[in-house]
Amino acid sequence: MPLLTSDSPVVASLKVIVINDDYRMTLERKLGKQSSDTSIPLSAFDHIRAAAAAAAAADESRESSDESSFPRAALNVHRADGRTLLHYFCNMGIQSLSKLLSDNASDCVKEQKFESYHGRVIAVDASMHIYQFMIMVGRVGDQTLTNEAGDSTSHLQGMLHRTARMLEAGFKPVFVFDGKPPEMKSQELGKRKEKREEATTALAEAKETGDAEAVDKLGKRTVRVTKQHNEECKRLLRLMGVPVVEAPSEAEAQCAELCRANRVYTVATEDMDVLTFGTPRVTRNLMVPEAQKKPILEFNGEKMLEQLDMDMDKFIDMCILCGCDYTATIRGIGPSGALKNIKKYGSIEKIVENLDPSKYGIPEDWPYAEARKMFKNPEVTPAAEVPEFKWTLPDAEGMKQFMVDEMNFNEDRIMKVVEKLKASKQKGQQGRLESFFGVPTVKSSTLKRKEPEVKGKGIKGALANKKSKGVSGGKKK
Repeated sequence: MPLLTSDSPVVASLKVIVINDDYRMTLERKLGKQSSDTSIPLSAFDHIRAAAAAAAAADESRESSDESSFPRAALNVHRADGRTLLHYFCNMGIQSLSKLLSDNASDCVKEQKFESYHGRVIAVDASMHIYQFMIMVGRVGDQTLTNEAGDSTSHLQGMLHRTARMLEAGFKPVFVFDGKPPEMKSQELGKRKEKREEATTALAEAKETGDAEAVDKLGKRTVRVTKQHNEECKRLLRLMGVPVVEAPSEAEAQCAELCRANRVYTVATEDMDVLTFGTPRVTRNLMVPEAQKKPILEFNGEKMLEQLDMDMDKFIDMCILCGCDYTATIRGIGPSGALKNIKKYGSIEKIVENLDPSKYGIPEDWPYAEARKMFKNPEVTPAAEVPEFKWTLPDAEGMKQFMVDEMNFNEDRIMKVVEKLKASKQKGQQGRLESFFGVPTVKSSTLKRKEPEVKGKGIKGALANKKSKGVSGGKKK
């Protein structure tokens, strides 16, 4: 299996920004130094070779490998002379938005303690977290937790314990599930399907060669959240006494709608495009296992716009230029260039009028205006039409029937979770007033309380390393 390693003389550094279809992480290695992961199987990236060949040829004329010139780099391989040997572009959320905000609007984000969300109503992007559970919980190579029938149960294991942890801490989570994806996203979904199929082929090859590391990585890339997975998680959450919201389309957009209307305090997700849908707040790493010790980061949308010195229309255009799920973008502009040009020209239309087409690749028949409409007027259930959220005692008998009898979970462990949920429900009667009367409508500009100083490594470092979907019956009436 061909590898990029420190033995490859033309390669000086390697950066992988996108590992899985829906889960973003960053890995950067200066090859030749001590590292536990200095080699990446090229067979894992078969789907990029055609695009990479053309990109590499075009890059021979570049004098540097300035990362800001790459709009949505998923894989960058740099030569010792600084030129780019290989890069590939991939859509997923808003590309590199975390890094852009950390560099240009750092006051909009602060590190929070897990317990600070006690009593808060939180909209949770369910599909995003189900995907994480399926690739992280109980996985060994390409094998996951299953019941006796061979059906995967990793999503239920993760959902059970992470939700229980939130409830025990006094949180009031509301899980929002995706509905029908918008038509504009069909091309991106098609790309993800193609990548899963290619990963499946590469996985079979890795098994034949006995490459355990490749099997582990490729196994995660073949994961797909199905309708059955979603329905099973909805059933579990209802049995736990947690409200479920079924969005008519994108869950992130529905979460933003609930947050704007003060039905929830914040949105728990790893997808930064929820800011582009206009949420006042978004919280990252809230569902991450405590053992990972990742800082919980809360972004404030109002402060973000203030620091960027732009209105929401300009911010949406900037995000489209950074790279989103709905359309391609201008090749060569990158996140830094997107910010700079929006500040200079004010809109995508003006930017297109002024850019040199010989230096930047502007897509033909570019549907940026349609993408803009998707962010400004997404299909959602109006917050006022979503039924009242109710958190109830867990259904012990229902939990036993579903989790033990049907899914083959250990009965003692399930009953212990049920007892903990009952105890936390009783304890919650003494929680903060928001638990009873909802989230108060308070504009951030009226707050007098001094916010804690944001220091050093926690937030800045976490953001730098991240370069990088209703309650039952909640549909439109």
